[in-house]
Amino acid sequence: MFTSVDDVSARLAGTGYLASPAVATTVFLADRLGKPLLVEGPAGVGKTELAKAVAAVAGARLVRLQCYEGVDESRALYEWNHAKQLLRISAGRDETWDETRTDIFSEEFLLTRPLLTAIRGDDPKVLLIDETDKADVEMEGLLLEVLSDFQVTVPELGTITATRRPFVVLTSNAGRELSEALRRRCLFLHIGFPDEESERRIVRLKVPGLDEALARSVVRVVGALRAMDLRKVPSVAETIDWARTLLALGAGTLDETVVRDSLGVLLKHQDDILKATAKLDLDAL
Repeated sequence: MFTSVDDVSARLAGTGYLASPAVATTVFLADRLGKPLLVEGPAGVGKTELAKAVAAVAGARLVRLQCYEGVDESRALYEWNHAKQLLRISAGRDETWDETRTDIFSEEFLLTRPLLTAIRGDDPKVLLIDETDKADVEMEGLLLEVLSDFQVTVPELGTITATRRPFVVLTSNAGRELSEALRRRCLFLHIGFPDEESERRIVRLKVPGLDEALARSVVRVVGALRAMDLRKVPSVAETIDWARTLLALGAGTLDETVVRDSLGVLLKHQDDILKATAKLDLDAL
């Protein structure tokens, strides 16, 4: 998909994703080596958006598996359409079981889920396995099979092997430690909070109506909040939301009233808001 690291940076920027040199290099290598990319970091720093941006620049279909506790093979890989199978059995009462069985375990009755969808067909795809750390450990065994050989075995149909491998992005908020076996199969990228200048550029790109001075003030306040001992520090996504909020309020500058009244956009816990209200010194920023 990409010819060089600079090509990655330029094309991702064209979608509105400002990639650091480390991000651009790792994406280029994942593409060139055909390896899955494991992206780890705090929530809201652009891990999922990276997969979306890669899909956009490649003209590829984004196939997303959202992980959660209890997600299993039937939600991730495939399952059979049991209701349709029962209707087919009822309609063919005069047939032998062998005739019926051959029919009901065919493509027509197969419900493909994200992992199987991603390896079927010749069209370009980006497979996003989002918040991998929220899935159970048992789910990693299934991911290992798919990511190692890019093939899936359906007992009734046989082994389905990818004719065109998808670009794979796994994201993790580091809620639990992923297995070494899974990490070994991936290139690793950590995305943390950007430095002040990078975040200002992101804010100006995502909220073009915000003037330069206010953008700098927004980023400095967010930086000060992240330095506090809060339950949940604001992410980049919340910085952008706050900038849009200030624009909607018609705020030209940041003062104590504006900040106090809009802190709920940045902070999601009442004790964090109280702590920030007490400690934040706008004059010092």
